[in-house]
Amino acid sequence: MNVKIDVTMKKYLFSLFFTLGFFSFAFPQKVLWKANVHSFFDNTEFTDSEVQTAQTMAGVHLAPEIGLSWQQNHRIFAGVDLLHEFGSDKAVDYYNPIVYYEYSKNPFRFYMGAIPRKIILNTYPRMFFSDSINNYRPTVNGFFWEIKKKNNYANIWLDWTGKQSEEKNEAFFMGWSGRYNHRIFYARHSGYMFHYARKENALPDEFVHDNGLLLTSAGLDFSSITGLEKLEIDAGWSIALDRNRGIGIWNKPQGFVSEAKVEYRGLGLFNTFYLGEKQQTYFNEYGNKLYWGDSFYRLKQYNRTDIYIQFIKREAIDVKFTASFHFAEEDVYFQQALYASFALDNLKKKKEKKYRYLWAGWF
Repeated sequence: MNVKIDVTMKKYLFSLFFTLGFFSFAFPQKVLWKANVHSFFDNTEFTDSEVQTAQTMAGVHLAPEIGLSWQQNHRIFAGVDLLHEFGSDKAVDYYNPIVYYEYSKNPFRFYMGAIPRKIILNTYPRMFFSDSINNYRPTVNGFFWEIKKKNNYANIWLDWTGKQSEEKNEAFFMGWSGRYNHRIFYARHSGYMFHYARKENALPDEFVHDNGLLLTSAGLDFSSITGLEKLEIDAGWSIALDRNRGIGIWNKPQGFVSEAKVEYRGLGLFNTFYLGEKQQTYFNEYGNKLYWGDSFYRLKQYNRTDIYIQFIKREAIDVKFTASFHFAEEDVYFQQALYASFALDNLKKKKEKKYRYLWAGWF
């Protein structure tokens, strides 16, 4: 959870660096470090929409980490994700502790603790999480386990998002996903269940909620047999499971979902189409506390088209601008987003595939 910076963060940082500093000198394990910067500017022009909110989200994350490794496969990391929102008078508006254990040995990887979201949940279709999740929920608090061979994988994970108190509801995600490839054909499945329980000493009319989302799809990936960085299309069926335990009835909105991706030397297009029943049954009562997916899926029909420019795409640097067109409510809404990420570390690197740019020889 994001909380405002206070004395607690100062104590956390002091104990963090003291503890890891002591162990790095007292024991012969290899000392590791990471320094990540992620800046975002996301402007949504949704003024006339009945299901979305017009807003501008802008800020910069600084996430330093230090860690230890031993026996090649085991690592622990500790750090903090600091967020400064553009225009704020505060140096740090929110912070999230980062502390996790990592085990990695082909074909398995396992994480447990407060884990950076981008390293474990970056393959989900975008109908599952809204764009703002990566900006304001940078960590997953729980565990992640995956088996992966080449581009085939299967995983399960837990994200505990709410510790029960008199002011806060107990809440957590339980998720799973997988993909299987055979030449140009592939099948994938993604799913999660969000459990939103009651507060301590809750009122009698406060009920437990469960909502889940499942998407199974099949597609064709022509990227490996063309000169394009990406060329793939898939189609599938989604089923949401939504229940207020006080009523006891499962709502099961279903729909058709299709995604298409094309990218060539820094220029790309990503299109998503949904046609089906309205999702997020209890949104008017609970809003984003209960649903973390895109609110446009509360409509029976929705199409989103992203046109983007990948200015720089390397392991250490990623700079991307996206213009998004949302076809919804018999209208077209416009969104612009610029993201810049920088990642430095002393970890052992695999050989990086050189990315080609259309404009490489223009200047």
